[in-house]
Amino acid sequence: MPRPARTTAAPPATAAPPATAAPPATAARTATRPVRRVRAALAAPFAPRALAALLHALVAPVLALPGAVLVLVGLGVGAVLSWTALGPWLLALAVRGALALGDLQRTLAGRLSGEPVEAAGRRSAPGAFGWRRALLGDRAGWRAVAAALLAPFTTLPPLLAVTLGYVYGVLALAHPVLRHWNYFTVHDRDGTVRHVGLLIHGVEFDSWPRWTVVVAAGALLVLLAPRLVRWAGAPHRLLLRALLGPSAADARIRTLEETRAHAVEDAAATLRRIERDLHDGTQARLVGLGMQLTLIRELLTRDADRDRLLATVTHAQDNATRAIADLRHLVRGIHPPALDEGLETALATLAADAPLPVALRARISHRPSPALESIAYFCAAELLANAVKHSGAAEAAVEVCGDDRALRLSVRDDGRGGAVIGAGSGLTGLLGRIRTVDGTLTCDSPPGGPTVAVVHLPYPTAYEAHPAG
Repeated sequence: MPRPARTTAAPPATAAPPATAAPPATAARTATRPVRRVRAALAAPFAPRALAALLHALVAPVLALPGAVLVLVGLGVGAVLSWTALGPWLLALAVRGALALGDLQRTLAGRLSGEPVEAAGRRSAPGAFGWRRALLGDRAGWRAVAAALLAPFTTLPPLLAVTLGYVYGVLALAHPVLRHWNYFTVHDRDGTVRHVGLLIHGVEFDSWPRWTVVVAAGALLVLLAPRLVRWAGAPHRLLLRALLGPSAADARIRTLEETRAHAVEDAAATLRRIERDLHDGTQARLVGLGMQLTLIRELLTRDADRDRLLATVTHAQDNATRAIADLRHLVRGIHPPALDEGLETALATLAADAPLPVALRARISHRPSPALESIAYFCAAELLANAVKHSGAAEAAVEVCGDDRALRLSVRDDGRGGAVIGAGSGLTGLLGRIRTVDGTLTCDSPPGGPTVAVVHLPYPTAYEAHPAG
């Protein structure tokens, strides 16, 4: 039995329905939710994504520092010899080396941090002198030079976060054991010689009550290590996107090309699906209906038995009813009828039909265009389906708000997390549909959850939003 969605709208003045007990499956998921969260939190520092980010934090400085030195030396020598024929070639080689270093940094960031950076458009020209001229006049090349010179500074914070979170955290956890081998000698004033494993501001942490503080601090550091590494790596990721990614114009052109191709593919796939559904379902039923009507006509002309005639008519009526149901199901997949009453009503229906409890909060002051309403509806349906199929969530929440400029949809679930945009996931297809209207999709899904997906759909400039209601 579907649960009613919890919305912010005031309930009608009718008697409230009687409360029903939660199904056993939902109750079991709710009961085991704290256990799953604790288990996920304990495993998070050593999850594959966390270890990949750890490896990226260790490798990035090793590449950044020598690369910056080589690029700087190449630029310096090329500038000094710029009055000779060799100088411009050295400058071009330095720019080309910065581009190669940037490609390597982008590849590492995409594979290890899970945030790929698209390559910037580059100039090219035939011939050796054309190659040199293209490199020296390429903005992407000089942006790569700036990225190479700044990378040693942005790769240092993640390395410090790894040292603090993982290295010092593990050492603090192992302090009760390490203090027997890793210690220093203290000579007291009375001549007593003692071995101390940890001394901070004159306070020793080797005795039983005190080393538990060290162990607790180490456990906290290890548990927070993935977040520390991610926060510390934010400047480096921003640097890669700003200087090694495509410019605003290149990104706009590429987005338009991709969205146009996706729109064509999506339209073709929709037509194929409609054709397949009509051929396999409705068409077969209509053919059967035609044959039964022919049989009814023959029975009427021969004055056949009344019972046989009624049975044939009943069968034909059933086929007609099923054909109508198939057509309604087909139309619902193209444009849900609930959208005719507005996005809020359609989302309330979707939440009520979901197999898990869904809390709905809607604040739409200006109704968007039908195209945006349809995209928002199917995004909510896909995100809720992902929460049910892949995350093992016990409950979800949908929030939609819209003003006269944009529509914002947020779907949150308490599942296991780990959702990533890309790598052939369902979120990639969702992003393609959203980008056809210049929308954006962000997904925050740390291991252990929760997962929060946010869809932002701007209103077209030529569209005049009207107040909802």
